[in-house]
Amino acid sequence: MSHIRSHLKSLERSNRSLTRPDRPREFRLLDRNWDLLDEVFAPLYSPSTRIGAEFLGLAGAGSSNPPSSLLEIGCGTGVIAVQAALRGCPSVVAMDINEHAVENTRLNAERHGVADRVTALRSDLFSALGPDTRFDQVFWSSNYVLAPADYAYRSVHERAYVDAGYRTHRRYLSEVVHHLTDDGTALLHFSERGNLGALREIAEECGRELHTLDSRTVDEGLDPVEHVLLEIRPARDRRKPAATRRDLVRV
Repeated sequence: MSHIRSHLKSLERSNRSLTRPDRPREFRLLDRNWDLLDEVFAPLYSPSTRIGAEFLGLAGAGSSNPPSSLLEIGCGTGVIAVQAALRGCPSVVAMDINEHAVENTRLNAERHGVADRVTALRSDLFSALGPDTRFDQVFWSSNYVLAPADYAYRSVHERAYVDAGYRTHRRYLSEVVHHLTDDGTALLHFSERGNLGALREIAEECGRELHTLDSRTVDEGLDPVEHVLLEIRPARDRRKPAATRRDLVRV
């Protein structure tokens, strides 16, 4: 199964997604239509957006008890941010390093009538936030494939697929807890395409613990791939137990 971790294959997937002649301007997901701009990660070619929505309780019917504020890192087309607002979250901040993704999220927030609740910002992880900005929930469906530390990105679109040297993951693990409310939850959607062992080593170096809240395996082409939802907590914080799947589904 080591071939599913190949950063070269992931980069090929990135290029195909951008250049295929049938790439649409609109796609359907979670029973809604969504705008898709050029240079933006396309959820119709990967199950990760749908799985992320399922992890957060944003897919399918059912009642919800949303957090008072949600920060989504790597918002892409804005599906998860918009779904959260539609489920009743009153304040959603959606951020992406890709300016086209930020515009795409704004378009979809307007399309579905939640532009008053979804703020889309261009940001390199938390760089656009003030030091005292806090959220009840932070979520990142990450670029979990590990690329060599010296890999030079050829486009911003590739950043949605691979992380060179796991530098972005290291920053996320280190910084995310500083943007949580007292009872806030930091979440990371990871995958078997990534190197979970390396991620756990980085977490330990950053003084963080990773707790698995949920998982599911889906077929991606010919390969079954496991996706996991992780909670990130300070290693020395024993004041409250890790969240359970039941506790988590608030959005």
